Amino acid sequence: MSPEERCPECGAPVAGQRQGCQELFDTCLAREFSDYRYARAHRLSVDAYSLQHPSDYMRSAQSFAAHLTGMYAAFERSDWPEVNQAVQAWLSGPQTVQRLIHPSPLQRGALTILHVHNASEPDEHVARVREWAQSVWAAWQSYDHIAAAWVHDATVALRAARNR
Repeated sequence: MSPEERCPECGAPVAGQRQGCQELFDTCLAREFSDYRYARAHRLSVDAYSLQHPSDYMRSAQSFAAHLTGMYAAFERSDWPEVNQAVQAWLSGPQTVQRLIHPSPLQRGALTILHVHNASEPDEHVARVREWAQSVWAAWQSYDHIAAAWVHDATVALRAARNR
């Protein structure tokens, strides 16, 4: 496939370039919204896609922090549901987070949404989302200390709010 037939953000070989890539993602989202067996992977698929397409999905510092910490929580924390909840509350508050420079296009993970799109049944879909997300997280690994600091700040703020 020629370079003209690839998504310029993630490199997925897809007709229609960026729009074609978005259509693949939308198809995967439709599966996740229509069948609870696929839905288990929803948060991870949104975070992975966002980290591979930051110009569309991580325009604000809050979006950047939400997706980066979501991926961090999924792979580095056993208490990821609580972490995501704490980060959501923290990002809704008055703090300021800085939007950082992200990895260059085509260097945001070896796997793309195409890997997930080709799944033929729910368990395969969930497994492929995890493989894809691990690939994306590996590309963003140098940001793990930032995500860890934001998660720390969010969980401390949540504990403080509960103790008031």
